[in-house]
Amino acid sequence: MSIAKRVLMRAFGRPQGVLGRLGGVIMARMNQEIAARAIELLDVQPSDRVLEIGFGPGVGIQLLAGIVSSGLVAGVDDSEEMVEQARARNAKAIASGRVELRPASVERLPFDNDTFDKALSINSMQVWPDARAGLREILRVMRPHGRLALAFTRHSGQSKQGLTDVVTTAGFVDAHLVDLDSDFCVLATRT
Repeated sequence: MSIAKRVLMRAFGRPQGVLGRLGGVIMARMNQEIAARAIELLDVQPSDRVLEIGFGPGVGIQLLAGIVSSGLVAGVDDSEEMVEQARARNAKAIASGRVELRPASVERLPFDNDTFDKALSINSMQVWPDARAGLREILRVMRPHGRLALAFTRHSGQSKQGLTDVVTTAGFVDAHLVDLDSDFCVLATRT
């Protein structure tokens, strides 16, 4: 792995240390708009149980907590730095029991089968070790007819090419791409 790629991974892919803290500040600013768009596309309701995978500094979690009043917002991130930043940003919602954040990877989600109505990931899938395995694990924890949104900014490095096929081969249905100006989102449903 090149030095530049290692630096980017420490700042944005799997944030850690000083670069991870800086990456979290940058991600909080850059990802807020796309997180809001993905949440809107999912049509999140006050009673939904929603999972965010790779929540980074927690701006999506914060937006979700403002909508989900009687359900649950949960999130996993495998970066301890991001878990700390997200917990600080969402301390009040965590204390109220409406938000639950855990350090974990997408390949081993610490939740029971059929737990969530909605799931989303912002600029995260492109750094998962095995996208299909991660998607199958998300499918496992989603309730029947649950909806998934995978959102990417133009800076993510994620290609649109073949993305809906990856989602479909993992077991989701109705996978389709939604262009959001220069960003994009894949929406899909669990059967």
